[in-house]
Amino acid sequence: MSQGSRNLDTAKAKKKDDFYTQLPDIENELRYYKRHFQDKVVYCNCDDPRVSNFFEYFSKNFEHLGLKRLITTCFKNQQRDLFSRHDCERAIYLEYFGDQDGNRVPDAHEIEVKYLKGDGDFRNAECIELLKQADIVVTNPPFSLFRPYVAQLMEYEKMFLIIGNMNAVTYKEIFPLIKADRLWFGPSISSGDREFGVPDHYPLTAASHRIDSNGKKYVRVKGVRWFTNLEHNKRHEDLILYREYSPEEYPKYDNYDAIEVSRTKDIPKNWGGQWVFQSHS
Repeated sequence: MSQGSRNLDTAKAKKKDDFYTQLPDIENELRYYKRHFQDKVVYCNCDDPRVSNFFEYFSKNFEHLGLKRLITTCFKNQQRDLFSRHDCERAIYLEYFGDQDGNRVPDAHEIEVKYLKGDGDFRNAECIELLKQADIVVTNPPFSLFRPYVAQLMEYEKMFLIIGNMNAVTYKEIFPLIKADRLWFGPSISSGDREFGVPDHYPLTAASHRIDSNGKKYVRVKGVRWFTNLEHNKRHEDLILYREYSPEEYPKYDNYDAIEVSRTKDIPKNWGGQWVFQSHS
């Protein structure tokens, strides 16, 4: 496949995956990780820097978190109709080093806007060079590219906090990472049902969508979770179990020595074997 064809296919995938994480969802999750960010370089490499709530959160909380540097990049295909905002000829990235005039607000003159030679795809060499400079990656990567995205983070041994579809735990590339304790869920989302902003051109075909008073479009997506390798206290809380095991309530699989459990709280306290978690939400 030619580079142009690969870029076009990626752009088509991005067009469907171009969801903007809402600021309250970012705030609710990041409150568990403050201790990890002191003197760190944060990289948001799947974010249109002009509309990214990740950039807004980290730039406005730069001093509070004690950050060293903030970098934001996003994908920009040369096909104008495949970019989120349709108003930039070249891919750009932003750098922010913190407040310079004492007002503790990220002013425009304090944010460095730079151009990329390529299209800003996270797999491009110049974006990888930025990744190498980062300590922690925080973003909402395209769900369709979740496997290669996580593989890259693992290859470069990066700490990360990203949003993905909870079905990713079943991927043959992802489940071994969970089993090896190299990847786990974040604590703030348990229902897996969240609303995302979408570009103006996005077709509202989903059953759950809305347009606010300013004309901004939103869709509700099921099966969403935070994935991370950053430690948080919720991960080590004791799980209090109260259900009793019975063959009638917890039948075994025919081809595997395990029982199925649909909800974490339904794990039987007196079952000594393996169990398989299957969410039906």
